[in-house]
Amino acid sequence: MSKPEVFTLGHSPDPDDAFMFYALAENKIDTHGYRFEHILQDIQTLNERATRGELHISAISIHAYAYVLDKYALFHSGASMGDGYGPMLVAESRDGLSENPSDEEIVKWLKTKKIAVPGLMTSAYLTLRLLIDKFDTVVVPFDEIFPTVTSGHADVGLIIHEGQLTYADEGLVKILDLGAWWKNRTGLPLPLGGNVVRRDIDPDVQHELSEILHESIRYGLEHRAEAVAHSMPLARNMNEAMADEFIGMYVNDYTLDYGETGREAIRRLLAEASEEGIIPAPVGLTFVE
Repeated sequence: MSKPEVFTLGHSPDPDDAFMFYALAENKIDTHGYRFEHILQDIQTLNERATRGELHISAISIHAYAYVLDKYALFHSGASMGDGYGPMLVAESRDGLSENPSDEEIVKWLKTKKIAVPGLMTSAYLTLRLLIDKFDTVVVPFDEIFPTVTSGHADVGLIIHEGQLTYADEGLVKILDLGAWWKNRTGLPLPLGGNVVRRDIDPDVQHELSEILHESIRYGLEHRAEAVAHSMPLARNMNEAMADEFIGMYVNDYTLDYGETGREAIRRLLAEASEEGIIPAPVGLTFVE
């Protein structure tokens, strides 16, 4: 394709993504003469748009990458990895569960419940499918999970983003942390999100865009207070200390570069999903170096 005048760049309206793209949004780094239009949408919407190849650059769920292999390549930067933590299952009570239930007991309990999930292409949903093959599901936007549970329209909520830190404020209790479950099983971090670029963009331009994203993340990490302050308008129900904690969970060394551990985590997650028939076929990863 010919080089566009402005690259469309999609990411979630969340503090960790805002932190990641702070330097780019505020012109703190060299953009090599490129211009960017920031498009903020929830991750399920971005996943769906990626299946149609609509945006030049986008944050997507690692689950969704299995469906856009022909259109996008992964940047080596921009990962969201839950290293021993991640999406959580929460409910109003643990009635029916023992004090320290086994995974098997939790699975049996969950199979009797209706679970609100934030999108069928999210990595959280994929991981839940690996835990429980079939269950009663209602799909709602991620920011409606809490009210869906507290209103009784679902028994359990699968929460992503800042809900992992604020669920207790909603009167909810944790049933299971899927990131901890995955780490215990595999010894690997749980790959949740990544950033991708359209394959029809010239490879040399892809490389430059990759370097710009890496530099934006590096700048944010080196100017943390400024980047956190920039992220605060998107920190729903979080004070600055909590937002800083949440950002630290998902913008870290893995975000600068997956490294071999991060890449192996993606391979393992998608391989298991393929073996279980959750995604259509085995996935060959393509990274922009």
